[in-house]
Amino acid sequence: MIPAGVKVFLASHPIDFRKGPDSLLSLVRDAGSDPFNGSLYVFRAKRADRVKIVWWDGSGVCLYSKRLEKAPFCWPRIGHNRVQLNHAQLMALVDGMDWKRVRSVAVKPPEIVG
Repeated sequence: MIPAGVKVFLASHPIDFRKGPDSLLSLVRDAGSDPFNGSLYVFRAKRADRVKIVWWDGSGVCLYSKRLEKAPFCWPRIGHNRVQLNHAQLMALVDGMDWKRVRSVAVKPPEIVG
């Protein structure tokens, strides 16, 4: 279970998918981030049909992996940028949907009628 409000960072460059959790955490550290800050770091394979997510949950390193059978994951252009996603966008990405179309809606508190 992913806690609400956790930061999610997406790496735009594909990685060697033989890498395990320790190697992925090294990539995070080499990019200048703290791999043990509780954020989720999302990586893709060259063909974009597989993703790996690595994070420190406070007691150990977790690794999630998924392969789509019929289509690639929606991914930003390859570049030197790191993209931050919200929780809903991450869920859309993992489900194989276009996460870029997921937007937060501003919700106003209800008015008291009386």
